Amino acid sequence: MGELAALFQRFDWFSLIDVVTVTLIIFGLFYLVRGTQAAPLLRGVIILGVIFGILGSVATLPAVSWLFRSAVPALLIAIPVIFQPELRRALERVGRVVQIGGPQTRHATDADHMISIIAQACQRMAERKHGALIVLERATGLESYADTGVKIDSAITSELIQNIFFRNAPLHDGAVIIRDYRLLAAACILPLTSSYMSDRRLGLRHRAAIGITEATDAIAIVVSEEHGTISIAHNGRIIRRLDAARLETILRAFYQLDRRQAPSRLRRVLGQSSEMQPAPPSSPDSTPPRRTVNG
Repeated sequence: MGELAALFQRFDWFSLIDVVTVTLIIFGLFYLVRGTQAAPLLRGVIILGVIFGILGSVATLPAVSWLFRSAVPALLIAIPVIFQPELRRALERVGRVVQIGGPQTRHATDADHMISIIAQACQRMAERKHGALIVLERATGLESYADTGVKIDSAITSELIQNIFFRNAPLHDGAVIIRDYRLLAAACILPLTSSYMSDRRLGLRHRAAIGITEATDAIAIVVSEEHGTISIAHNGRIIRRLDAARLETILRAFYQLDRRQAPSRLRRVLGQSSEMQPAPPSSPDSTPPRRTVNG
């Protein structure tokens, strides 16, 4: 008890800041890996560390103390490897916060024209039940994904998008990537999310849309071939059962074309949407497979 009292006597504001900082770091780690297979791994590492620390400090156990001292360097190397996807995602989010420019600095007229074309094309494809996956590049480059498809680099038109995703067309089985208001590539292969999906009716297109938005800050638009519905994904979340007007409103809000009306209109649309399904981060011990999107 005397040692405990002495410890509290030495406790000052700097000690409080130190404890709070460590607590926030641990909470942040758990927040990053929640809903994934990394969560029990992190809990196991922390529990073992606490047990070994208590045994090494309270009891005179030289072997346990040696094991703990030897395991710490290995853990410092293993943790970045095990939690690589979560650490990468966290660093990307930090980079997006401090980035300069981006979609907000782009020309409003070009963005408005692109959004109208995409909404019109998606509405027509939804009516005909032609599956489609359209990815809008933002701050994070998608060149590596564009290289998996066929480079087009053309102006965007509703007819071109519909022809690409026409059933049995050569380039329909994959994603279209749009960069700087131009159609960069088609038939691109995207990473699939390995997160748990509450709705088993969601096909590979929806999983690919969530997967690309988990890995980047892109916006993905999906037209379901089976149900003829329109969905939009961003930051690992998907909003389903949209029509052309709601899709256009959400895209305008993302690009901040109307800074006064877009936020309120976006909240209204989200409130009316039938589902906004969060997708937890992917598993750390397996890279999401890249497969052809056909569902």
